[in-house]
Amino acid sequence: MIDDDPLALKNLRRVLEKDGCRVSTFSSPVRALERLEGESCDLVISDVKMPQMDGLALLERINRLVPGVGVILITGYASLDGAVEATKSGAYHYLEKPFTPDRIRSLVRQALREKALRDDCLRQEERKVSGGIGPVIIGRSPKMVRVGELIRQIAPTECSVLITGDSGTGKELAARAIHALSGRHSGPFVAFNCGAFTEDLIANELFGHEKEAFTGATSRKPGLLTAANRGTLFLDEIGDMPLSMQIKLLRVIQEREVIPVGGTRPVALDVRFIAATAKDLKAAVREQVFRQDLFFRLNVININLPRLAERCQDIPLLAYHILHKCSKSARKPIKTVSREAMRLLENYAFPGNVRELENILERAVAMCRGDVIQTSDLPSDLSEVEIYSFERPDRGHLNLEELEKDYIRHILQITGGVRTRAAEILGIDRATLWRKMKKYNLD
Repeated sequence: MIDDDPLALKNLRRVLEKDGCRVSTFSSPVRALERLEGESCDLVISDVKMPQMDGLALLERINRLVPGVGVILITGYASLDGAVEATKSGAYHYLEKPFTPDRIRSLVRQALREKALRDDCLRQEERKVSGGIGPVIIGRSPKMVRVGELIRQIAPTECSVLITGDSGTGKELAARAIHALSGRHSGPFVAFNCGAFTEDLIANELFGHEKEAFTGATSRKPGLLTAANRGTLFLDEIGDMPLSMQIKLLRVIQEREVIPVGGTRPVALDVRFIAATAKDLKAAVREQVFRQDLFFRLNVININLPRLAERCQDIPLLAYHILHKCSKSARKPIKTVSREAMRLLENYAFPGNVRELENILERAVAMCRGDVIQTSDLPSDLSEVEIYSFERPDRGHLNLEELEKDYIRHILQITGGVRTRAAEILGIDRATLWRKMKKYNLD
């Protein structure tokens, strides 16, 4: 903390130390910069008006000296222009005096939490580079913690795995993580999209063909099943595979051998099968468009990946992980996401899940002119307000009880039934939400 007012430093230090922070105070910004050259910190809180150096000049020096450290600027002479300039220069927040102890505590906690998320992402990237480990499953929400635990548990086994989840939830990433943690990690990982080819092309790609098996087959071509030998074959969009091909694939899984198109001799296989789909395969089995016996062969272990809307608390961690990759790829030194931009991301529904978040941040990195992602760098539709009408043409206006029931139902719908998230939006605890759902018979 930097302030030329000793009393302000003393009071602020006492407030934050009671909250568990370790605090160093400086009345001179020059002395503070000297300390930062030899000792790192997680957050800087500084007054703006100081005799030796003003807060904006100090902010610029800190950004060059220790990039990635958040800076909260405090002033008793707040102005819109000053706040805009501070935000553009990379300040984490621009706080006007007077403020309550709870306000500064909340702001510091949030800043430290975001710093921890960024540091965690960097550590994971460093581990990947130095240790050569496979894909990292990002997420601290309960559902993603369970997914990670299940992947680590079943990866060393040889059983087939069916990964289910909406498009963009990271099914191939989960498959690659299973392969990387398995005994087959040194073997090939071969991915094939079952919905991208016709039936004949699927057979040719998976099984391969012998020379002169058909017109134009001038040489023998091994299939992807053979290419995946002693490794893992990932069958994406397995629900789109034609029924006739499902029969052939079932035989391959059962017999562990493949006969190329136009061939007569079977080729032995040592392959682990992982399949993925966004479809409800149980419903497809009932509708007789997917074979039940193949479903049982593939669904030995099922891993269901939640939608991003079901794990909103993972959005900041995912955002910093993606931002690190995108800024590195674009060769732009972007350090962080502004609080306002992050708030937009956290409140967005993400129908395209993690893939959509990646696209949004890739665009933001391209549009960003500084080193902080701002709301102006995000697509405009993220900030559009959803209009919801509480007037029904058939009954006119709702009474208060009907209004509450209708609104709770609406919030449950847009959160995908995630009660924790719905309670947060409604501003009540989960127990209160549960009582109201029971009262209004909402399931």
